[in-house]
Amino acid sequence: MRRLFKTFRELTTDENFIHIIENIEVVVAKILSFCMLFVILAAIGDLIIFMFRELLSFGNYGNFYKTLFKVFGLFLNVLIALEILENITGYLKKHVLQVELVIVTSLIAVARKIIILDLDKVSGIDIIGLGIAVLSLSVSYLIIRSSNSKTK
Repeated sequence: MRRLFKTFRELTTDENFIHIIENIEVVVAKILSFCMLFVILAAIGDLIIFMFRELLSFGNYGNFYKTLFKVFGLFLNVLIALEILENITGYLKKHVLQVELVIVTSLIAVARKIIILDLDKVSGIDIIGLGIAVLSLSVSYLIIRSSNSKTK
């Protein structure tokens, strides 16, 4: 019984506990990487199917611009998924969350929202909100970028 308590006490020391947590974080990041690869492949498959179905059907001339914006949205979905995968793999390599990459991913996501935005269905406050989001993320990116360049 003493040996069991001694082993438990050794496992719960701060250093060992942090080591266990770090190992769990690595396993979770690897699982997320595999899941994100699956999402990327599914998004590419969706993009290809959509392009063949919509763009190569010749009877759909009047809605070409709407179809084009949907294609742009699907392309940006793949790009956002790749950026998220880059965030995860960057964490696996350096064990640090790269804030600059997170902000760039957020900017791409907001840009995607703006590109596929249907102006007939949104209010002015939504557009103002997206503008504020772009401005805030851009200023954040400039601040992070300039602080990173000063430390190098």
